[in-house]
Amino acid sequence: MAENQTKLHCIVVTPEKALVDQDSDSLVIPLFDGEMGILPNRAALVSKLGFGCLRIRNGSNDSIFFIEGGTVQISKNIVTVLTPRATELASLDVNSAKAIIESKLDDKSANERSKLKDRARAIVRASAKLNRR
Repeated sequence: MAENQTKLHCIVVTPEKALVDQDSDSLVIPLFDGEMGILPNRAALVSKLGFGCLRIRNGSNDSIFFIEGGTVQISKNIVTVLTPRATELASLDVNSAKAIIESKLDDKSANERSKLKDRARAIVRASAKLNRR
């Protein structure tokens, strides 16, 4: 079986800037209901993103970003991620996230507390993945 040389083109855009614009071999994206791996020649898709790690693999190099929701579109080997915030995983403040999980956040509404704690838990999970590497 012949090897497919096709690459994916990954674009990650936040309101501030285009963070990533590069070719890659594969991606793992955090959807709202779990992670999804993407390889070249995948069928078209539009989906809602959740909190979690976006892993971009190119050869033996991985670029890992923590993204906080948004939308992904996949079409003709172009993966476009639109997210309100993306941060390199290594620069996340895990101690602050742990403090948020343990705090009561009495000054916040129930909805705000839930969102903050979900984000903090996702940061702690993402950090654990980085430390396992």
